[in-house]
Amino acid sequence: MAPSTTWLSITDLGRIYGLSSTHCGKALQKRGWRDEHGLPTQGALEAGAASTNGPHNHQGNALWNVDVCRGLLEKTCNGPLNRSIEIDLWVKLLETLNEGSPSINTTADQMAEELPADLVKEVNSQLAIRGCDFRVNKTANSFAHSHQKSYLGA
Repeated sequence: MAPSTTWLSITDLGRIYGLSSTHCGKALQKRGWRDEHGLPTQGALEAGAASTNGPHNHQGNALWNVDVCRGLLEKTCNGPLNRSIEIDLWVKLLETLNEGSPSINTTADQMAEELPADLVKEVNSQLAIRGCDFRVNKTANSFAHSHQKSYLGA
């Protein structure tokens, strides 16, 4: 059986490498795979790096091939985030936001919406171990990420 191709939004693709969607987009644009309007170029489509075909894809909502983009993005940063490091970063961020600060406008609930679904259980477990009363609501988070396969591996 041939391996399946994983297609992700630019936000989720960047997340693998600890990049914001903006920085991921700039790397793709520098490679010539994304135009100034954020759309995949013909070169990206021909290379199999991007797709605009699919039931939920409309203009501006391209999906990116994880395997084809890997080499480029690994050169842009230091490679994919280690899963345990990613969990630890999420735990510390949510714990800090839960404590609150007058200079931060984002709440822990708002930030938790960005947490990949495959990390929810482990992040909640670590929050509990650290004595933090905040928990990520699995049902609120699952709609955005439930269709994705874990891209960091087990």
